Amino acid sequence: MLMHKPEEECGIFGVFNHPEASNLTYLGLYALQHRGQESCGIVSSDGVNLHAHKSMGLVADVFGNQEIFKSLPGRSAIGHVRYSTTGSSVIKNVQPINVDYSRGSIAVAHNGNLVNAQIIKDELEAYGSIFQTTMDTEIIVHLLATSKANSLLDRLTDALNRIQGAYCLLFLTETRMIAARDPNGFRPLCLGRLGSSYVVASESCALDLIDAEFIREIEPGEVVHVDKNGLTSYFPLKKVQPTPCIFEFVYFARPDSHIFGKNVYQVRKEQGRQLAREHKVDADIVIPIPDSGVPAALGYAEESGIPFELGLIRNHYVGRTFIEPQQAIRHFGVKIKLNPVREVLKGKRVVVIDDSIVRGTTSRKIVKMIRNAGAAEVHVRISSPPTSYPCYYGIDTPNRKELISSSHSIDEIRRYITADSLGYLSEEGLMASVGADKESFCHACFTGGYPVKFPRLAQDEEPQMPLFEKETEKK
Repeated sequence: MLMHKPEEECGIFGVFNHPEASNLTYLGLYALQHRGQESCGIVSSDGVNLHAHKSMGLVADVFGNQEIFKSLPGRSAIGHVRYSTTGSSVIKNVQPINVDYSRGSIAVAHNGNLVNAQIIKDELEAYGSIFQTTMDTEIIVHLLATSKANSLLDRLTDALNRIQGAYCLLFLTETRMIAARDPNGFRPLCLGRLGSSYVVASESCALDLIDAEFIREIEPGEVVHVDKNGLTSYFPLKKVQPTPCIFEFVYFARPDSHIFGKNVYQVRKEQGRQLAREHKVDADIVIPIPDSGVPAALGYAEESGIPFELGLIRNHYVGRTFIEPQQAIRHFGVKIKLNPVREVLKGKRVVVIDDSIVRGTTSRKIVKMIRNAGAAEVHVRISSPPTSYPCYYGIDTPNRKELISSSHSIDEIRRYITADSLGYLSEEGLMASVGADKESFCHACFTGGYPVKFPRLAQDEEPQMPLFEKETEKK
């Protein structure tokens, strides 16, 4: 498997009051599959009870049998696709989490990461709470259950005022659906309508698939409540300067999505144009690392006047696991996913556009693959600044010592990946491509400036990183 990017986080989708709620949720998750490929699940409500089906695997595999939807009746449903960021990748951690407690049944789906989860978990366990998973999401369920408030919205407000970090949340009870987004707005979340039904999704591309109308983005710090009486919006949390994740534009979101007020495809093309302005080179062709590098490569080609070509072809049917041949094949993990077009590359000075370099190992293999296909020169251009710091807000990035740019200069990275030249988009160029200043986004992965600070435990001199980090060593 090609592992040269930060891994995706999660995607959530929900429908309230539609006769085909579970089927629509399945389609919504299918459109959000790029946000997580480890596991998925759907919880539906028939107005009296909640019903769940979830498993490890891709959406099409987990819900491939039409009979499954007979076990998910009702006019409302929420769903989740997951790539683990906290907690291990096992069946008990598949979302949505659904529980029965003294006030009824509730299910929750979460995209993000809580930075104070370990502190709250320790407190809850001290008072007798028992945890069934290793996810920070379960903490939110416990906070709801232990709140002294009477109404669900008040209990939710109590819970949200305790947690810190990144979260887009979807709750489903027997009779209502609630969406919530953290005050910083790290992750995207949007609201749509399909006839008289309301839809919530991580990205607008999921609304497009089911022909739902895009109403608006759910705002940072907003709680949206939907029941038989319609939709109500609340802002129960202290307002802060929103800092949505800039890396959603660089890599994570689908190009056809509309997030943070912008179309992702247009932003990525502008990143390519900015990159061409900052790092010109005499070359014959511009090629992308497919698929994420394509829009930026188009922008680079347009701005530079160098022809765009598809010099690498991606195999889109590679699963998450495969059996390697017993006889060693050089660079097998890359070759199974990408193959060079020798007729395009032979004798050419090639500009290769990618969105990021994480460890550098895959970039090194790709450059060598392009050279072996006959390229005369290989110039690597990256449509984001160097990724030097890990993310603690819902993206599974390596720890800092594994990020090559945290300890090596650009020229050292160039020599390691064996490129003739290497250029990164500047922080100023990245912000210009979005049309915003640095204060408007979270750019911690580039600068180390984390908008939500990590709490300090009494026994620790260093900030406490997110839940289970030492246990899982995911970051």
